[in-house]
Amino acid sequence: MPFARVNGNMLFYREVGDGPLALFVHGFPLDHSLWLDQLKGLAHVRRCVAVDLRGFGKSDPIVDATLTMEMLADDLAGVIQALGAAQADIVSHSMGGYVALALWELRPTLVRSLTLIDTKASADTGEARVARDAMADRLLDRGRSSIATELIAALLGRSPSYRAQARLRSMIEGTRYETFIAALEGMKERQDRTSLLSRIDVPVLVAGGEDDALIPRADLKAMAEQIPGARTTIIPDAGHLPPIEQPDRVNHALIELFEGRKVVWWA
Repeated sequence: MPFARVNGNMLFYREVGDGPLALFVHGFPLDHSLWLDQLKGLAHVRRCVAVDLRGFGKSDPIVDATLTMEMLADDLAGVIQALGAAQADIVSHSMGGYVALALWELRPTLVRSLTLIDTKASADTGEARVARDAMADRLLDRGRSSIATELIAALLGRSPSYRAQARLRSMIEGTRYETFIAALEGMKERQDRTSLLSRIDVPVLVAGGEDDALIPRADLKAMAEQIPGARTTIIPDAGHLPPIEQPDRVNHALIELFEGRKVVWWA
């Protein structure tokens, strides 16, 4: 199995294809298998690498009490360098978007292009911080299966396929409890990077599911408007997880970004 030793941790990744490097960064509480359809569909245009962030999936267990976005961004920088690349197209989802923005702030020269799917640049509100603590309590009281059932209802669109539900449940139930807790702490404490958006000077795609209850379309569009030249696309028949709900549409938008063609706004 392919692993990269980065910052004292062994990070698992799955790699397919040839060409410029595209690094896929999953959200919470997921793993690299979020991106399996993208690896299959984009291998002809990119060297596609989907990584398990520290503590997630097949990567090493953690001892960290908090997984900060800066720590995870530094890991991404190490993965890019371990793969022998000077830059990568960073494709991120949800929490992965928080990490991608931290990477842009800390190591912008490593970023060739940036894709932000169902994510935001702002910090948690007080209400959101309380909600993260409540999820940690429910996790420890009821277990991962209960959280998976809860998140399947919250994250997927109105009529999710069995396939999407099964992939999501597998990822959630495969996430270590300590990783859950440390990631919740890291997201709760993350910085507001809204002021960074106007300074991003690489090609950017902002995308999201039309039925996402967590990141409304208006919020995605408002974020995109702060990034010079950002492309935007809203994906129909998808909630918070377009990569598994509508993989062909996500792949189409990414190819257009990589090739410099126009991405349409799907209303």
